Amino acid sequence: MSKPFVVPVQADSVCQPPSSTEFLIDRTFRALARLGVVVILALVAALVFEIGSKAVPGIQKYGLDFITGTVWDVNQQKFGILPAIWGTLYSALMALLIGGFFGVTMAIFLTQDFLPPRVAAVFRTIVELLAAIPSVVYGLWGIYVVIPAIRPLTDWLSQSLGWIPFFGSTLSGPGLLPAALVLAIMILPTIAAVSQDALRSVPLKTKQAAYGMGATHWEAILQVIIPAAATGIFGALVLGLGRALGETMALAMLVGNSNQISLSLFSPANTLAALLALNFPEAGPNEIEVLMYAALVLMLITLAVNVAGSLIMAYSQRGSK
Repeated sequence: MSKPFVVPVQADSVCQPPSSTEFLIDRTFRALARLGVVVILALVAALVFEIGSKAVPGIQKYGLDFITGTVWDVNQQKFGILPAIWGTLYSALMALLIGGFFGVTMAIFLTQDFLPPRVAAVFRTIVELLAAIPSVVYGLWGIYVVIPAIRPLTDWLSQSLGWIPFFGSTLSGPGLLPAALVLAIMILPTIAAVSQDALRSVPLKTKQAAYGMGATHWEAILQVIIPAAATGIFGALVLGLGRALGETMALAMLVGNSNQISLSLFSPANTLAALLALNFPEAGPNEIEVLMYAALVLMLITLAVNVAGSLIMAYSQRGSK
């Protein structure tokens, strides 16, 4: 009777069972990961508790009228943040439309062999450098470059066409359009970087199979690669929207800080983050209560956006499976 064949295994081979040291390292890593999750949840809970506890007097005093009110007058002790909520959502969605389109387009051109690898690496580095520019620099650039560049367009619309929806007649200074344009550039690196990772994660065999079926380059991109990476691209858009909702200094310098609700992109507006940044330095005890209330509303809006994005991503993943 012949002996069974045994594959020889070297002492340093990966086929060896884990040693006690490797078990210890694995257990230590798992414990540190769990500890990190607990610490993050504790920090979030502490942040919400701290802001919520200071906002409770304002909530009890003003209730839902604070959310639906349109007047912010410290002298009359009238506080309403509905225009700021409108400006926050409006500017963030406009920036997402602009920055999302160019960010995803840039990710496609940098990952789908439209450029030589060295040129693509240069452009990728330039896009990543945009994320390192301070927001106050973006605000100054918007004041001295973007707004003067938009004024001729507004004058032409005012003289030739008059008022048209979503634009109004003229731009005298800061407004929603320059704020949205600068905000789109600020969220562009995040969307482009995450979208590139999503497009690279599509298996090469999927792309080759599309070419084998006779698809052109653009057909393979639009009908195969982008649908396969749709979940990751949508995640990039959600991250970009979250960044846009919380941006402060650039919008405080460009949006106009006017409590009004208007569809015109040329009209000044306000955002919750700008409202908090501009009013906190000189806030008294009564104002701090309502500002904490506004901060709590901003946190809830951001949380709702991220939760909705996560649910949509999970639903799309189940559908694709």
